[in-house]
Amino acid sequence: MSRTPAMRHYRTRTIWLALLYALTLCSAVYCFKHQLVSGPAAWILGTLPALAIIGVFVAIGRYLVEEQDEYLRMLMVRQTLWASGFALSAATLWGFLEAFDLVGHIEPFYVAVLWFGGLGLGRCANRLFGADAAL
Repeated sequence: MSRTPAMRHYRTRTIWLALLYALTLCSAVYCFKHQLVSGPAAWILGTLPALAIIGVFVAIGRYLVEEQDEYLRMLMVRQTLWASGFALSAATLWGFLEAFDLVGHIEPFYVAVLWFGGLGLGRCANRLFGADAAL
């Protein structure tokens, strides 16, 4: 992977946000499991892990804005398109199956997990099909 300044900033942001996510998620699970919070504090604590994930989305957006190399920027755009298509398709399919009582309910935050998995699929597609396939 590239060693551009934009990529270094992106990786640094993502690592810190992942650590923040792990910390806030573990804290929230512990506090809710042991009924240590209620009221507004529970709402705030329940939102913190989501904010860290939203921060990763922002970090990707900032990378796209900061990256000066058009080729690298295009590769990341392709990855995000793969991720979006994959996550939205899976969520739509599951939503219809759930609406017809064919499958159980899955919490909506798993769409973000699918999206991150889709980033990996996009990276594989970039490697398999090459950048020329996008042109």
